Amino acid sequence: MKLFGYAANASDEGPVVPAELAEIALVASPAELRAIANFLQSAAEGIESKGTDWEHEHLADMHEEFSTSPHFVVFNPAVG
Repeated sequence: MKLFGYAANASDEGPVVPAELAEIALVASPAELRAIANFLQSAAEGIESKGTDWEHEHLADMHEEFSTSPHFVVFNPAVG
């Protein structure tokens, strides 16, 4: 597993390039953590069932309540 991310002000600093992260911290309510767990379970099932036809998924696309949160994306390592 690898973690990548962008600074919150990345678009203000020029080209946006993802950086590999050593650590992440989720500041979330129990309900948000359960929604994220559901999202991750669904992503795992999508990768298993669709293989490389499943590239990535955004948390906010599955759970509208995250539409104003930082982007949370799962990417299939077999795709790239």
